[in-house]
Amino acid sequence: MELNQLEALIAVAQAKSFSAAAKLLKCTQPAVSQIVRKLEEDIGESLFDRSSRDGTLTQSGKLLLDYAHKLLNLRSEARASLLELRQTQRGVLSVAANEFTSLYLVRVLDDFRRFFPAIRITVQRSLASRVQQQILDHSVELGMLAFHPEDPKLRSTVVYRDELTFVVHPAHPLASASQVSIRQLGAESFVAHNVPSPYRLKVLQAFKRYKTQLNMDVELPTLEAIKKFVAMGNGVALLPAISVEAEVSRGELVPIKVRELKIERRLRIVSRKGSSLSHAARALLKTAEALSQRRGGPYLFQPET
Repeated sequence: MELNQLEALIAVAQAKSFSAAAKLLKCTQPAVSQIVRKLEEDIGESLFDRSSRDGTLTQSGKLLLDYAHKLLNLRSEARASLLELRQTQRGVLSVAANEFTSLYLVRVLDDFRRFFPAIRITVQRSLASRVQQQILDHSVELGMLAFHPEDPKLRSTVVYRDELTFVVHPAHPLASASQVSIRQLGAESFVAHNVPSPYRLKVLQAFKRYKTQLNMDVELPTLEAIKKFVAMGNGVALLPAISVEAEVSRGELVPIKVRELKIERRLRIVSRKGSSLSHAARALLKTAEALSQRRGGPYLFQPET
């Protein structure tokens, strides 16, 4: 049983005659008759009532017609899936992210590159305050944010839950403490990030609320520089937990809970609302979803309204 035979069966059933079916199939009437006759020989059943001139189907013909539609629909679905696969395996995907959100993004890209090695990924380093406009301007297709986008023309999906972590050098006097209070930190020398952010403001407000001086004696431009400086034995720092996982596991930094300070950040993948995402962008979201299902914990996949 060949698909072209099933196409002829459907054409005759729809057109109600072999001659009209021939026009639909762009071939001759004898050719259609021959194809249908061969199909009948293959299955050992008559499909059309030859005493009728309107292409009336026999019971066997009606039964096979249903399967013919299903098989041809499956062929169309397979073609569409293969086309999408070819398109997904090629192309360029542009994403805007800052240093912090890139730490999550590289973990998704590690999986993404294994499955879609032919897609070129461009991650543009950007300030969080500029990411939304870059997406709206079509400068990038996706963006990473640590807060819910304000613009109603944007949609977001929460993909990771992080929190600020207080870290010290292993030889620091507080390193053996499982928990400290904000007031205990008034005499500490903090190494701070010199990029303004809502979370820096929250830390300042928390210290002010507990009437404790926050001494930011050194300010550095990157998270990488801050954690290396503290790991060398210089001061203490409040850093995203995701950024110090490796140093903590190697024993280069020690995390300590601060009783009154619990600041959580949820990372989001953001895109334009109402626009069709490219196959590459959809593939990245599927990769993020699969990562959340596999690893759990701080990894999430929660679309927001």
